[in-house]
Amino acid sequence: MTRDNDTMDATAGTGTVTTSVPARLDRLPWSRWHWMIVIGLGTVWILDGLEVTVVGNIAGRLAEEGSGLPITSAQVTGIAAALYVAGACSGALFFGWLTDRYGRKKLFIITLAVYLGATALTALSFSSWWFFACRFLTGFGIGGEYAAINSAIDELIPSKYRGRIDLIINGSFWLGAVGGSLLSIVMLDTDLFAIDVGWRLTFALGVVFGLVILLVRRHVPESPRWQFIHGQGEKAEGLVSRVEEEIRREKGVAELPPPAGEITIHTRRSIGFGLIARTVFSQYRKRAVLGLSLFVGQAFLYNAITFGFGAILTTFFDVPTGSTGYYFAVIAVGNFFGPLLLGRFFDTVGRRIMISGTYILSGLLLFVTAWLFGGGHLTATTLTACWCVVLFFASAGASSAYLTVSEVFPMETRAMAIAFFYAIGTAAGGISGPLIFAELTESGVVADTVLAFQIGATLMTLAGLVAVFLAVRAEQRSLEDIAVPLSAQVTPAPGKR
Repeated sequence: MTRDNDTMDATAGTGTVTTSVPARLDRLPWSRWHWMIVIGLGTVWILDGLEVTVVGNIAGRLAEEGSGLPITSAQVTGIAAALYVAGACSGALFFGWLTDRYGRKKLFIITLAVYLGATALTALSFSSWWFFACRFLTGFGIGGEYAAINSAIDELIPSKYRGRIDLIINGSFWLGAVGGSLLSIVMLDTDLFAIDVGWRLTFALGVVFGLVILLVRRHVPESPRWQFIHGQGEKAEGLVSRVEEEIRREKGVAELPPPAGEITIHTRRSIGFGLIARTVFSQYRKRAVLGLSLFVGQAFLYNAITFGFGAILTTFFDVPTGSTGYYFAVIAVGNFFGPLLLGRFFDTVGRRIMISGTYILSGLLLFVTAWLFGGGHLTATTLTACWCVVLFFASAGASSAYLTVSEVFPMETRAMAIAFFYAIGTAAGGISGPLIFAELTESGVVADTVLAFQIGATLMTLAGLVAVFLAVRAEQRSLEDIAVPLSAQVTPAPGKR
């Protein structure tokens, strides 16, 4: 890395810097260091999946007399779910701005601490208002996680693997969902735990798991890409050099492949909201439409189903509340295998085909499921099987929404872009989804639930059609090539969206 000493102001942290750090990170072979990044950052989605699933599965138990919490099942899957999502939207925007300003590492420690504290307080709930408040605060922490974690992961993972790793990490939410489903079965067994104790222990166990993640996360470094843009070029250079040396020893090679090139940027402390808005909605307006469409579609479908599937089973198929976890575990497995098995094709076949294909196919399959459900052709088992197939594709598509908004906007705006599209898309689909779904399924009228299915299917299909025309071919390209940093001394090539 070289500097322009005439323009570099070391004390102010501003100036001009030429660096090969992005190219050096992108050309690294997969290593133990990358696994540490995945475990330290990605495993929090397992925790999120565990908790969200537990809440959906214990809704019926919380509504029972003697649970220790005066609340109805509809309030848990409707109001509490909507507040959780509202908190996530607020947290994404708040922590997203702080992440771009103060760095990825500081914020992904803070957001996890907020998340764990609120989860612990949820276990102590004694009234509906306390439960609602804790659900909002828990969402506030997880919203910040989405912004801080996705931006850090994409900036640390080599471009060759970025798509599949991002999808698998976001899809690991469903490993937690499997655990939450099975855990709820044990914790809701009144032969083992009192009716007002078991559900509290599920949240407490989530906190223990989160503390283990926090210990691993302490070793995850700051993003070198963030460092060199914010006047910390020496730290970025030193970090990448240490990683390169570690990987050379691990692989037993004297030299790594040469980096593809350098980039010259003006360092800066922060980016204002006005510049972010102009960049996202003027320079990259087509990408903004794409991101919003993908998030609205997946947010409605997933928040509605995650919080409402247990209620469907108990309302229409008389499945006992203590057994809904078995069914949810099955669809959670399908959800995880979607990104796991399809993820590599996002790096090889390409983003446009895979994003549009997974969204449209899952939407069409959901229309078929709605038709079968409306005709009375399904049982609890066959409905679960249908959902498993639908969500195999939908999960890969939903994960690609996070991948898309984290890689198609300039680095200085990355965390805020993730936060904004997550917040707006989730507010539109994720808050309305649980409320609408809870209202429709609680009625006990088959046609109402069919309508809920059809709404989700329509939004997923439409998002897929948007991706057909607007998805960016970002596979195996550096982040700086996909969206040139605002601080760079170059301009995008003509014709690039």
